[in-house]
Amino acid sequence: MRGVSLGGLERVYGDDAVRAQARYEALARGFVEHFGEAGAVSYFSAPGRSEIIGNHTDHNGGKILAASITMDSICVAAPTKGSLVRIVSEGYGEPIVVDLARLDAIGPGAGSTPLVAGLMVALRERGCRLGGFDAYVSSEVIPSAGVSSSASFEMLVGALVSGLFNGGSLDIATIARAGQFAENRYWNKASGLMDQMACGMGGTILLDFSSGVSCRKLDFSFDDVGCGLVIVNTGRGHADLSAEYSAIPGEMRLVAAALGVDLLCQTSEERLLAELPRIRDELGCDRALLRALHFFEECDRVDEAARALDAKDGRRVLDLIRASGNSSWKWLQNTVVPGSSKEQPIPLALALTETYLSRIGAGVCRIHGGGFAGVLMCVLPTEEVTGYVEFISRYVGRGNAYPLGIRQAGATQVS
Repeated sequence: MRGVSLGGLERVYGDDAVRAQARYEALARGFVEHFGEAGAVSYFSAPGRSEIIGNHTDHNGGKILAASITMDSICVAAPTKGSLVRIVSEGYGEPIVVDLARLDAIGPGAGSTPLVAGLMVALRERGCRLGGFDAYVSSEVIPSAGVSSSASFEMLVGALVSGLFNGGSLDIATIARAGQFAENRYWNKASGLMDQMACGMGGTILLDFSSGVSCRKLDFSFDDVGCGLVIVNTGRGHADLSAEYSAIPGEMRLVAAALGVDLLCQTSEERLLAELPRIRDELGCDRALLRALHFFEECDRVDEAARALDAKDGRRVLDLIRASGNSSWKWLQNTVVPGSSKEQPIPLALALTETYLSRIGAGVCRIHGGGFAGVLMCVLPTEEVTGYVEFISRYVGRGNAYPLGIRQAGATQVS
């Protein structure tokens, strides 16, 4: 069975192409083991993502600075003559099987089968050509940990459908909206569009959701400021936190409604401050007000960060990351699960990280992604990355601190 050329891997992975080649060779062996030899196969990759600034702003029409990361999901796939979609994921038990001729028979539910069905429904409704295929998937994107393993998978399957059946013509926004549709309708998960766009586009991007979605690529990597990015998994996943996540956009929309609009992007912080006493009495929920204030300040931070990057002032971005993390902790309040005062893995890991950064006199850290559990991000001088990983691993366990980079290639066909 045809493999992947080193040149194709270098385009996506750069200096890490040799390690990637071993992954793709194992991927091909996995495909043969489950599906047998195939003549025409194609290889695809989609990265995970890092939300740099813009925590919980997308669902209210806000702004986000995000980036693709060097963790990715990969697959090898071959088209088939029937209508069956068969996907085997390394390390998971049952394969995903979806009959494209009977998509209406699959409704919302748990697991990846409804997600794939929803993705196919959304792509079909957008005029995309579909066909049966076999695919074998392997992923390094940490599941249930705030780096968007589900969105990475969605964008991977979308890139596959684009490459196998649509001549590579599907744009990232179309695939991203299909992924969001699948999560909203088939997983009943109130997700925004940031995860899919950040996984799909590659590099560092400025997203604005105030009028649909606009995306601008920015020339930035943490390498530019002599820093490395470390993602730390604090030990508890996101699987059972849907109510906590949904409460954030819900409470922000309560404030928006009290101001006579649907979303916070349609009003302003000045208007909220002017009417805050009335709204406080009306809602009886101070947390909703704090979360709304976070939204406005966070969107301003995103704008300032984009201006700083245009001016090649990466150091200012680090200051804004610190401010964003403080706002998430104090105003947005997504570092602790409500009612779980004894179990606080995120604040503990942040406190330990801040202690380390204080000792070296450099670096910033913040909660990463949806929050309440999962991961934090730390940006610190490159020469300090190894020491920090050793330090934090004493408390979160070895294998839970991941030095990463910003990946320039988004969801793509590799070969």
